[in-house]
Amino acid sequence: MALTVTAINAAKSKDKTYKLADGLGLYLLVAPTGGRLWRMNYRFLGQQKTLSLGSYPDVSLAKAREKRSVAREALADGRDPIEVRKANLREAKAKSVETFKL
Repeated sequence: MALTVTAINAAKSKDKTYKLADGLGLYLLVAPTGGRLWRMNYRFLGQQKTLSLGSYPDVSLAKAREKRSVAREALADGRDPIEVRKANLREAKAKSVETFKL
């Protein structure tokens, strides 16, 4: 069953970290400190990997589902979502460094 905003807001911290599943690998990790983090589990080349999508409420439920869809599209194209994210960060960093030409 898919998560709702009401269920997310009602989630209280416990002694141990626990997960609230949304579906298709997406879940909300609730930490003992009260932090809520969006994560996505997937398999790539036979290895299980976990992609961090941000913290709740900075990343809403709808935005987390959108990020999950983008990651699943990358997987369908045969690309690792973590490597895609790293490549995008490298490109952004390269653009920001080369802003001033002599």
